[in-house]
Formats: sequence, structure tokens, C-alpha cells
Amino acid sequence: MSITFADLPLRKETIDALTEHGFTSPFPIQEMVMPIALADGDVIGQAKTGTGKTLAFGIPVIERVIAPNDADWPQLANQGHPQVLIVVPTRELCVQVTKDIEELSFNRGIRTLAVYGGRAFEPQIEALQKGVEIVVGTPGRLLDLYRQGQLTLKNVSRVVLDEADEMLDLGFLPDVEKIFTSTPARQQTMLFSATMPGDIIALARRFMNQPVHIRTQDNEDEGAVVSRIVQHVIRAHAMDKIELLGRILQANGRGPTIVFCRTKRTAQKTSDELVERGFNAATIHGDLGQSAREKALNDFKAGKSDVLIATDVAARGIDIDGITHVINYQCPEDEKTYVHRIGRTARAGAHGISVTFVDWDDLARWKMIDTALKLGLAEPLETYSSSDHLYEMLDIPRDSTGSLKKVRAPKVEKAAPAKSAPKSSAPQVKRERTRTKRISS
Repeated sequence: MSITFADLPLRKETIDALTEHGFTSPFPIQEMVMPIALADGDVIGQAKTGTGKTLAFGIPVIERVIAPNDADWPQLANQGHPQVLIVVPTRELCVQVTKDIEELSFNRGIRTLAVYGGRAFEPQIEALQKGVEIVVGTPGRLLDLYRQGQLTLKNVSRVVLDEADEMLDLGFLPDVEKIFTSTPARQQTMLFSATMPGDIIALARRFMNQPVHIRTQDNEDEGAVVSRIVQHVIRAHAMDKIELLGRILQANGRGPTIVFCRTKRTAQKTSDELVERGFNAATIHGDLGQSAREKALNDFKAGKSDVLIATDVAARGIDIDGITHVINYQCPEDEKTYVHRIGRTARAGAHGISVTFVDWDDLARWKMIDTALKLGLAEPLETYSSSDHLYEMLDIPRDSTGSLKKVRAPKVEKAAPAKSAPKSSAPQVKRERTRTKRISS
């Protein structure tokens, strides 16, 4: 018999907030992490993307925060100083985690602040000066504010490191170490990562106190690939990719879709071409300003666009339920990237579809990914936009083309000349009458 959140030793306010947002029973990673985290133990959580890690660490830290609406708030010595620090690799993940924390803590008056680059310092500094209990931030901006003396870390009692392997890939590890050494009052440390490279394990040994390593993976899913995703891999010609993509985007039952590209240039070009073909597409990549990235993401979440083209780094933290398809327009660099990409679908117990395009020059790379994850898809089927099996495989209507059918307004016959004829002839008649009068006179 599965447990519910009401069975856990949580505050009534937390259970009420969970219920209000439709959370009644914990996912496996949450069920395994929370008893340890609620007992103030250090945790290393290793789980597939999309399995509910945010709540696994979010609920325990919210429980331990002394909030303005709590009875023991007047006795708190350093009111308004951050008590919890959550470190994430990207801006998008920062915004998403902040939103999730706020949804669960609003009824206790807990103040949560998202701190990341690409935004002005002043509003973030102003919020810190007013007082916050939980800070969610990217390493660079966190350290900038700390060095300026605007962010106080000496009273932080709980530190969470989310997507630790991505921190390593982005070169943030020295910044993370500095953050750890700047939190002397730390009582609890939680680290979450989909994979555990040696540098991450070394970091855990150095800064964590007898952590419990929790790993949630199914026996048949040893490659860390979400088992609820139907995976298709096709060998595609570079010149035919956009045509293939246009047809796939017309598959029956397709909902919000993310298209992944390796480079910023390809992401922008693909987005522009899809828009020209009539699709509601938006894009996020590193060359766009933060406001443009946030607008694209918000439009996608709100349903104003149903196709989001993204690079790998920009897509970290996109946690949106209901994504039906993930399309790898360019082959991922490695198996870890592949897992993170396709994990954008089949979230929160749903099912999803992934399609990976493999160019001829990417075959060797794909075979390495296939071997590492034991997918059994080492030889992608050669596929073109006109291939019959493409339509059957992805349930695409047979009359689909690479562009959306646009309803054109009926062609209106130009009636201007016919109407203008009498007008143009009228002066002539008048002149003729005048001439007649003159002659007769």
C-alpha cells in the first residue's frame, strides 16, 4: 500500500499546499529521500530526470524554515537572513525551482528569491535587504552578491545542490566549493544528480557528513532512460531534416513539443524555418537576452507556442507537464545528454515519444550512446520525409507536408475598373454637352 503525504510528519500548511496543487502521494525518490531529509540527514539523490527531485528536497527545507507567520519567529535571532540556499546550474532551472518552492510555502509567509545572471542586480539586492528565507540561485550570481556583501551566507543552515553533474560540465565546481566553504553554519547538505562522476563524489566526500546515497532505478532501466518513453531513432539526411520535422509536428495526438539542437545557430535557424512554415515555434539559446528567453519559455508554458527549439544548456530546468514529444534535431553529444533531453517528456507519470535524427557523420557517436544505454537501436533506419514507414511509425496523416496547411481568403475580383468607368466617362459626357451648347449658341 503506497503512502500519502498526509502519512508523513509534515506541517498542516505543507500538506494543504500539496493537496491544493494536486500532490497526494510521493514519487519513489520523494518517498525514499524525505524520511532521511526530515531527520536532518545528508542525502545524495541519484534519479532519472523527471522523477520529482524538486519536491524531494523542497518539502524538507520548507519544513525546517522558521517563517514570518510561525509562532517561533519572534525568537529568531537573524530575521530576514537566508536560512536555505539552493544552487542550480541554469537560469531556467532557477526560475522553475523558485516557482515550485513558492507554491508550497506561500501559506506560511516564506520569502523565496531567485538569483541569477542576465538580470539587474538592484531588484535582487533590494529583495535581500527586505529579507528572504530561501535563496535559489546560479553559482556565478550568488558569489557576485556574496562578494559585494549583499548576500549573507553565515546563517544558512541547509544547502541543496541540484543537477550536480551539470554544474561539473559547465565548469561551476570551483564556485560551488566556494559556496560550501562560505556556509559555516550548514547543518544539512543535499546533493542531487542524474549521474555520479568522480569529481562529484569527491565533492560529496569533502563537504557532506555521512550522506545516505539513494538511487532510484528500475532493473530493466539500467541505462537511466525513462521507461515510459517510446524512443525512435532514424538516420536522416541533413537537407531533409526540416521537412521531416515539419511532418512529425503534424502527428496525431502531438501536444507541446521540444526540439533539441546542439548549436545556437542551428536552433535559431530551425525556429525561423518552422515559423515560415506556419508553426507556432519559439526558441531559447545562449545568444538571446534573458528577457527574450523568459518570454519564449512563458509563451510555451501558456500555450501561445507549441514547439520550443532549445539548446541543451538553455533547456535545463524546463519542467513542464504535458510535453508529448521530444525531437533530437541534432544527435546528442553523449548518453547523459540524451537522457536529459528525452526526460523532458513522460514527466510526473505520463508517457511520451522521442525521435532522434542521426546524420551519417553522427553514426559513430550514436552507437556509443546506444551501447552505453543498452537501447538496442545501434542501426538507425534510413528515413526520408517521403518514407512510408515514417507515417506509420509516428501516426502522421498521409496528406501531411512539411508545412501547415493555411486557409487562404477567397480571391476577390477587382471591381475598381468597372466602377470607375462611369466616373471617367462622366466628364467626357459633360464636355461633349458643353461643346454642343457652344455650337448651338
